[in-house]
Amino acid sequence: MSVTKLETKVVIIGAGPAGAASSIFLSKEGIPHIVLEKELFPRDKVCGDACSGKTALVLRRANPAWMDEILAKPQEFTPSFGITFVAPNGKPLDIPFTPTRTPETKAPGFTVPRLVFDNFLFEKIASPYATVFQQTKISSIDKQDGKVVVHMVQGGKEYEITAPILVGADGDKGITRKTLLNAHNEDKSYAIGLRAYYEGVKGLHADNFIELHFLSEVLPGYFWIFPMPNGMANVGVGILSEVVRKKKINLREQMLSAIENNPQIKDRFAGATLHGKIQGWGLPLAMEREPLSGDNFLLVGDAGSLIDPFSGEGIGNALYSGMLAADAIKKSLEKKEYSTTFFKEAYDDVVWKRLGDEFKISATLQRLCKYPWLFNFVVNKAYKSPSLKNTISCMFTDMDLRDQLRKPSFYFNILMNR
Repeated sequence: MSVTKLETKVVIIGAGPAGAASSIFLSKEGIPHIVLEKELFPRDKVCGDACSGKTALVLRRANPAWMDEILAKPQEFTPSFGITFVAPNGKPLDIPFTPTRTPETKAPGFTVPRLVFDNFLFEKIASPYATVFQQTKISSIDKQDGKVVVHMVQGGKEYEITAPILVGADGDKGITRKTLLNAHNEDKSYAIGLRAYYEGVKGLHADNFIELHFLSEVLPGYFWIFPMPNGMANVGVGILSEVVRKKKINLREQMLSAIENNPQIKDRFAGATLHGKIQGWGLPLAMEREPLSGDNFLLVGDAGSLIDPFSGEGIGNALYSGMLAADAIKKSLEKKEYSTTFFKEAYDDVVWKRLGDEFKISATLQRLCKYPWLFNFVVNKAYKSPSLKNTISCMFTDMDLRDQLRKPSFYFNILMNR
């Protein structure tokens, strides 16, 4: 079989949010690239389906009109104005994302099925600078003469694609990480998530607050209910893999048992209908700094283990890392510098400067989930104190304030009513 040889500046493996963002921002810089995707869009992806303000920020930087387009389609994208934390004792705490909201305030976040959102992004890839191959199979990745060579098959045809830079957006189990990252065999921190779609869940917030329920049976994880378009809700549970193994938990049975029996939520599911199957996936958590690049390559999104350890957010971090990767690639091509040392400074250090503190705080909060009495204590106090509730609300937009959650003095001051 003859091999078609192609050369380009950048090869991106994976066209999910991380790969799409990388492509979109490369196109904005006029950088030719090839995108390789194993599936055919539109395609589904198991996920919580929640998009934070970070997602909106990246989309606006790509094209301000795209968020307007999203907010104009509430039948597909459900605008969300806040989050509800429910303590193990059942007491809820509503935290608006924008405490000073006016009728003109646009929703800072939204929920949307990944089938819809990923296709929305995929369609934005189209540009004179992007060549896209779908339904591809990567057979190998090699290095030759200081460049990356990707061997790919599509529709029975073989391709050999050569480029100085490869972007791995193919997940933590993808071929990029396995082939190019020396640390890929190291143990990573994982959580396991289950997702289901229910119709007819009662008691959803009027402003579509997403809900995190810290039920005693799933700590140190949580149970979630995210309002979705057309009367649907994304319902699921996430918990650390090591806890599942240690306690020999059947997560599906535990999730269904909570829905049927937990006094906090069972009445809300009376009469609700499960649509489709309960599906699971692994979440590579950013519990500590790991390499995100090497000679001639960068990892974005799940391939770089960039999922928030507390909230489980992956979409916003995937988009953000793709944006930062494109900026690093622009500098790399200008200087014709593709070394590990260069990408560490131009990409890794920038990602961890922008997101590292957030990940550290989230890792601390994730560990605090082991102490339900502490959760109950903070929520009980915030429930009675408007000023404390406002402080916690502001923590979602102010990293310096959120860092207070890592300090014992924060809880001491609550205890002393300061």
